[in-house]
Amino acid sequence: MRADDVCGFLDLMQAHGIRVWLDGGWAVDACLGSETRRHGDLDIVIEERDVAVAVAALQRHGYAPVPRPDTRAWNFVLGDESGHQIDFHVIVLDEHGRGRYGPPENGQSYPAEALTGTGNVRGRTVDCITPHWLVRFHTGYQIDATDWADVSALCQRFGIPLPAEYLRFRQSDR
Repeated sequence: MRADDVCGFLDLMQAHGIRVWLDGGWAVDACLGSETRRHGDLDIVIEERDVAVAVAALQRHGYAPVPRPDTRAWNFVLGDESGHQIDFHVIVLDEHGRGRYGPPENGQSYPAEALTGTGNVRGRTVDCITPHWLVRFHTGYQIDATDWADVSALCQRFGIPLPAEYLRFRQSDR
C-alpha cells in the first residue's frame, strides 16, 4: 500500500460519508508526515455502523475477504488482486467517545483520546491514532525491527519516553 493507494481509499470512504482513522504503520507515517517504509496493508479504525457500506464499496472495486486465523467480526482483512489489503478494526463509539473494540466482555477499546489524532498523507490531512497511543499500542507483544523504527521515530519526534521493552534495540545500536 503506497500513499496514493491510501488517498484513493480515503477518497472512496469520503464519497460514502464514512469516517476512518488510520492505525498501524500508516498512522505512524501520517503522524510523521511522510512515508518512511513499505506497507503491506492499511490498518483502519472504522465504526461498526459504517462497515457494511465500506465493505460493499470495496467489493465493487475488486476487494474480497482475506482468510486469516484471527478473523473476527471486529477485525478482518479485505484484499484485491493487486495485493492491496485493508485491515479493519471495528469499533462502537460510546457516549464518551471511547471506541469499544469487539464484544463488551473482552474489555478492549480505543480510548477517546487515542481517536483525536491527525496526520498527513501526501498533503492530505487525515484522522489517525495519536502518536502517544500508537506507541502504547506497539507494546505487549514480540517486537521487531519495524516496530523499533516506528516507535523510536514517534518517540523522538513527539518527545515520548521510549517504552522499556524497546531499550534493547537502543543498546544494540551502540
